[in-house]
Amino acid sequence: MLVAGFPAGAFQTNCYVVAPAAGEACVVVDPGQDATEPLEALLAEHRLSPVAVLLTHGHFDHTFSVQPVCDGNDIPAWIHPEDREMLADPMKGISRESAAFFGGRLELREPAEVRTLDDKADLDLAGLRLRVDHTPGHTRGSVVFTTTTEDGTEVILAGDTLFAGSIGRTDLPGGSHEQLLESIRERLMGRADTGVVLPGHGPTTTIGRERASNPFLRNTGPGL
Repeated sequence: MLVAGFPAGAFQTNCYVVAPAAGEACVVVDPGQDATEPLEALLAEHRLSPVAVLLTHGHFDHTFSVQPVCDGNDIPAWIHPEDREMLADPMKGISRESAAFFGGRLELREPAEVRTLDDKADLDLAGLRLRVDHTPGHTRGSVVFTTTTEDGTEVILAGDTLFAGSIGRTDLPGGSHEQLLESIRERLMGRADTGVVLPGHGPTTTIGRERASNPFLRNTGPGL
């Protein structure tokens, strides 16, 4: 399996590509601000052909480039229905302070084709099987995507649900600290320690490392 990525834009949002191998089809995850050109370079480097964009949630730092990436490659975007409205109206997902930074107005466009994600669905895309887990808390429509390597290791595209040493913020519209902790406990902490977590910001981590040392997850045992 090939997994590659880069931090994009002012928010340094991690954009990932996942494929069975170089020279094959791939999925793109969370193409954020200023992601289009570095994504094109990454696809060319590994000779990849994108078949879909997967969005972990609707915040604009994760969706900013979704329309040009999708429409430029004639591929669909996948997003949870609870967050779909933010594709065209990102102001619904940001704080008043952030809105003021953009002069109170930020407009984006939906891609030509948008498909919605169901909790616990299995997506068969680009020769990969990706499980969808709805993890509300950071936003109402946050999800994580999980695929498995040839040796059985889980690769978890976690968006802003779980970070190395932290969790997603919950002070924006639709956020809930209690709900986020519940999502992490129910959907992530029961996983094997070896599960690789690819977060929406910052470095890669593992389920075992976060269970043992993440200060937000103390007293959180497997499946509890």
